[in-house]
Amino acid sequence: MDELDYRSVPVLVVDDEEDNLDAFRFAFRKAFQLHYAQGGEAGLELLDRLDAAVVVSDQRMPKMSGIEFLRRAKERRPDVFAVLLTAYADLPVLVEAINSGAVDRYVQKPWDSKELTAILRQGIRAHSTLRENRRLREQLASYAGYLEREQRDPLDYGEIAGESEAMVELRKRIDEASESSSPVLIETEPGGEQEVVARAIHVGSSREERPFVRVTCAAFRGEALERELYGWRKGAFPGAYDDRAGRFELADGGTLWLDSPDTPSKPLQARLLRLLGEGVVERIGSTEAHRVDVRLVLSVPHAFDHALDRSELLPELAAKLEVFPIRLPPLRERREDIVPLAKHFLSKYSRRNARAATSLSEEAAALLHGYDFPGNARELENVLERAAVLARGDSIRPEHLAFGPRGARAAKPEPAPTAPASEQAPSSDLATRLEDIERKELLSALERSGGNKAEVARSLGIQRTTLYYRLKRLGIEA
Repeated sequence: MDELDYRSVPVLVVDDEEDNLDAFRFAFRKAFQLHYAQGGEAGLELLDRLDAAVVVSDQRMPKMSGIEFLRRAKERRPDVFAVLLTAYADLPVLVEAINSGAVDRYVQKPWDSKELTAILRQGIRAHSTLRENRRLREQLASYAGYLEREQRDPLDYGEIAGESEAMVELRKRIDEASESSSPVLIETEPGGEQEVVARAIHVGSSREERPFVRVTCAAFRGEALERELYGWRKGAFPGAYDDRAGRFELADGGTLWLDSPDTPSKPLQARLLRLLGEGVVERIGSTEAHRVDVRLVLSVPHAFDHALDRSELLPELAAKLEVFPIRLPPLRERREDIVPLAKHFLSKYSRRNARAATSLSEEAAALLHGYDFPGNARELENVLERAAVLARGDSIRPEHLAFGPRGARAAKPEPAPTAPASEQAPSSDLATRLEDIERKELLSALERSGGNKAEVARSLGIQRTTLYYRLKRLGIEA
């Protein structure tokens, strides 16, 4: 507590007589940050705008007594330390005010400057302690919330239980990662089982009993991600009305999973490098370092070099992020896992819905096995959930399966009415024309930017990972 800067914390002094305010100003102006109000009503109005740590009030004031003022001040600012100045030893009234919590200390007039200095410092320390206790309670509540959600939604290893060579190797890499505290980079395609892998690494490690905190990076734009990760100090930016712990502090002792991050800004990179190197974080707007022990797991939708632009990463950060890469193979590279995984999803869904289908016909299984599933496990799960509802307790057959966005491509679509030849416009021709338009737009944007992909992504209003996916899909080498 001796490290407190007493001049940095507002102290409000309320008295109806200007001479008394001047005397207070003369005695304490060098030791404290003082604010003044003449009378109780003016004091309450100022308190609405001023986050005071200590409020000092004279007792005998017209319209509103000091005790009444302090009682109403506590209603507005519950953490404020209330000091009453009085020349009248009305003990029953003072005792009642202290017992009710309206007054923390009272000082008889004429006051002694040394005594009052000690009381003001005591009040600032008490206010600081209350704020810190509140922060810790909020942090504990956040921990409890994460743990409660983990208990409600236990880890399901079924999605990584395939017996293909690729999945056997994946589980081996998960075990190896669990024994280390190094950052882990999960390279995957959209819709992969990256969350299950990240959770499996956490549960298999010595950090199992500590929080597993997920950050969906796409939900935060610009500086919002940095604020979410590191928290902030009150007043650090417009809207920062109170101190707030970041996700790194919430994950202390556990694992923080960054889901699909874009290439971070240089300031954020420097912060991440300090976290990985020194194990400390600083809230936005603060110079106070908080020591944390966090295991960092990142999942990127493509190979590392493509998902996070190496040319824009600090070399030291890039090296640390590549310490332990894990590639999550897409379903098309392990087709022998498709049907077992489909049965897993079907079993999971049927437990929640008694009327859903519980089995796959051989024809449906063959159809699933032959499909590429560009959306990977998430697409397979959606296909099976829809099919289980359509089959309504029966075995899933090919006609129940529909692939692609919103089930647009059915396994056995009904034949559409034939239009006159002059009116026919094959969907494949339309798709080709749309791809040509997209390709031209991307090539034009690349030319305007001189090949700078980061600038192209910004100009199009998309994430860099999305840009890389589109370039790859359209066969554009850049």
